[in-house]
Amino acid sequence: MNGSLQNFTAFNNHFIGVLPKGFKNCTSLVRVRLENNQLVANLSEDFGVYEKLNYIDLSNNQLHGELSSTWGQCQNLQALKMAGNNITGKIPTELGMLNQLHVLDLSSNYLVGEIPKEFGELISLLHLNLSDNQLTGSLPLEVGRLYSLQNLDLSTNSLSGQIPKEIGNCSNLLYLDLSNNSLNGSIPFQIGNLVYLQLLLDLSQNRLSGEILSQFKNLENLEKLNLSHNQLSGTIFSAFDGMFSLTSIDISYNEFEGPLPNNRAFQNATIEDLRNNKALCGNAKGLEPCKPSLSKGKKAKPDHKVLIAVMVPLLGVLFLLFAVVTACLVHRKVRIVETKQRTPPHDMDLFSIWNYNGRIVYQEIIEATEDFDAKYCIGMGGYGSVYIAKLSTDQVVAVKKIHQPLQDECENANIQTFRNEISALTKLRHRNIVKLYGFCSSAQHSLLVYEYFERGSLAKILNNNELASEMDWIRRVNVIKGMANALSYMHHDCSPPIIHRDITSNNVLLDEEYESHVSDFGTARLLKPDSSNWTSQAGTCGYVAPELAYTMKVTRKCDVYSFGVLTLEVLMGTHPSELISTLLSPSYSELSSPKQMMLLRNVLDKRPFPPTTEMVEELIIVIKLAISCLATSPQSRPDMHYVSEKVETIILKPSFALRNASC
Repeated sequence: MNGSLQNFTAFNNHFIGVLPKGFKNCTSLVRVRLENNQLVANLSEDFGVYEKLNYIDLSNNQLHGELSSTWGQCQNLQALKMAGNNITGKIPTELGMLNQLHVLDLSSNYLVGEIPKEFGELISLLHLNLSDNQLTGSLPLEVGRLYSLQNLDLSTNSLSGQIPKEIGNCSNLLYLDLSNNSLNGSIPFQIGNLVYLQLLLDLSQNRLSGEILSQFKNLENLEKLNLSHNQLSGTIFSAFDGMFSLTSIDISYNEFEGPLPNNRAFQNATIEDLRNNKALCGNAKGLEPCKPSLSKGKKAKPDHKVLIAVMVPLLGVLFLLFAVVTACLVHRKVRIVETKQRTPPHDMDLFSIWNYNGRIVYQEIIEATEDFDAKYCIGMGGYGSVYIAKLSTDQVVAVKKIHQPLQDECENANIQTFRNEISALTKLRHRNIVKLYGFCSSAQHSLLVYEYFERGSLAKILNNNELASEMDWIRRVNVIKGMANALSYMHHDCSPPIIHRDITSNNVLLDEEYESHVSDFGTARLLKPDSSNWTSQAGTCGYVAPELAYTMKVTRKCDVYSFGVLTLEVLMGTHPSELISTLLSPSYSELSSPKQMMLLRNVLDKRPFPPTTEMVEELIIVIKLAISCLATSPQSRPDMHYVSEKVETIILKPSFALRNASC
């Protein structure tokens, strides 16, 4: 092989046979992609030291032998991927010397021994996957030093011992899978420190025991939780409070008892997700309803005559005492309540379910906006204006004040839109959907009170050159991911499904971290299975699916079309308008790949820093995904669950993960 070769790319082919002998001495290599072939090589003999190498993927081939310690000398290595081979032996401790490593994937091999404690030195590591091997020993405490880690998968091994409390230091984790091992002991409460955990927490198929107390209280963003096939016990009603983002739960084959928590994941769980527990009860299908009260333990029954003789006089005395005390306290209690209503504590959340008082909040909003003075207005829409309000508790909220139209028809339409938004948002709990704190409907005003987002709407950023230039490609794809996750949740995890019908750049809000949040559910519709779901015209011109112009029948695919338009807008920096017909034309589909790449590269927004070559490849995948959402036939469009998963895989690609780590 050429001694000056830098990039060697031949992935996703059907190459067979032995890796060329010259590969070992090709020290000039910088980037190697040979994954998904049938290449044969001995890891112990056929590879050398590559000082310039920063990315290598040899996954899903027929590599054998043991990993050499010389890989630790590839000091520029940022991604090392050898999943799905026949690698044996132990993981060399020298890999802990790769202090620039971001991705390490050795999954689906035959590795044995312990996870090296030297991995604690991989301070730049974002993704670690050692799943489906034969690793033994305990999870090293040093894993707690991987502060940047986002994905950790150690599933399907033979790891033993307790889950170290130090894992709570990995506060950036999005995905954690420790399933199918022999881990024992209780779940450490420090796991609650993983507040960004969103995609998965899987501790199933272990030997974990003990009760769940407060371990999961802070995991408000978690979507999938699997604790099945363990020996966990106790009640779970209060253990999962606040986990409103949960969409999937499996606690089967444990020793849990008592009522199910009041969140959607548990109430919609199947009997397979709950079976083989000690004594669960609740409204889930297949469970016994909970009894009002259950006696604890077996106690001897006292003699009924003696019990009556003692209890009747005692109850009479207690009743008299209760009447006297109640009379004395009523007046005092009223005075205390009135005082508290006038002066709420400074640190109280006015929208807390326990402390909420509509009159206090209404008066606070009137005062904070100086009776809706124009200087507090931050946006105007078709049926309301949005104001920013800073309350006495320093809580900042966005308040939508519904327009008071002059004509009765418009008034009825606005009232229906107001009700639609309340109906939709009270059913939704997702990190990428705006949170509704409360609402007020009176003769003077109809108000909706929302979570406030610092950066405002996506449209505001894309229409401002300075703000758009700061919104780099990592952030843009992350915005697209958030929108896809929200729509996937609405379409596939809500019962009945909810169709937004007005997905536009004005209705997507961004927080300080550029996380996207879908808003404005005034035109949203519940997709009822026993209804034809016909609708009047709704949505914004340029985003509405073409079939609505002549069928007026609302389906999930209407939102899919709008998502496709908005995705192109995010990447182009402007509404795609006429370009849509070009991208959907037969002549475009016949273009060769380089011509496609040139065309698509030309339409990307020029304001942010230009993407790398690797990034362009992934951005083109996103664009093609968006184009598939624009298919003329609704049946030809993908569903949002597929779109969400596809965008998620792109976010996890090294070309994005590496840039994200350097931000």
